[in-house]
Amino acid sequence: MGFLKKVKAMFHDDWCKNCQTQMEETKRQLYRLPMIVGNYQSHSKADYYIKNLVKVNCKADIPSGMYACGVVAYHCTDCGHNIVKLSIFLPVREQEKYEDVIIFEKGELDEFLKR
Repeated sequence: MGFLKKVKAMFHDDWCKNCQTQMEETKRQLYRLPMIVGNYQSHSKADYYIKNLVKVNCKADIPSGMYACGVVAYHCTDCGHNIVKLSIFLPVREQEKYEDVIIFEKGELDEFLKR
């Protein structure tokens, strides 16, 4: 059973890498980014997202040709580990063309997500 938990933790964002248990989703929010089609650049620093993410209520609020970012925060109720997953995509005709997935595990976005 322990091996199966380790495999799930390696391949599922919602499983804790520390104690291999399923994490609780604590926040889910959609944002837009100030990048347009053809100009996507990957950013690995949390500061970029803190300065540039603009909260939106739904995909219809994202101007055509602009990138979006789905943010999901997870918390492990067993060991207290937190992660934030950013999924960067371009909304195209009712579909999502994913460009990047970035995981932050050191609390870099905690204060930003409390806003």
